[in-house]
Amino acid sequence: MEAAGGIVVHDFSGQLGEQLVHFHAMRLRDSLFLWVGAAPALASLAVAMCSPRDSVPVSASLLGDPSDPAGVSLARRLASKTKKQIFVSYNLQNTDSNFSLLIENRIKEEMMAFPEKF
Repeated sequence: MEAAGGIVVHDFSGQLGEQLVHFHAMRLRDSLFLWVGAAPALASLAVAMCSPRDSVPVSASLLGDPSDPAGVSLARRLASKTKKQIFVSYNLQNTDSNFSLLIENRIKEEMMAFPEKF
């Protein structure tokens, strides 16, 4: 769904292991906002973007527990893949690296199926 100002909104879900995870993506002009969670909350926010001075995207935790790397790591990997500025709000208790990989794979699967939404 495209709203005024060129913002594209896309919602999808995935059964990842035992948990139903919801995703809300907003494609902005040169960036992407991605919310990941099981219930309505905005407990964390991270940002990452590519830099011409470094092969690894620069990233920061803007909201939430800075010692929890799940949102920052996901933002960094998606920024590397898309070459866009990525905002990620990761609102799941499970931050296990294997579970995070399932999250990332579900997002990439959706990006492949609907590239115009990202």
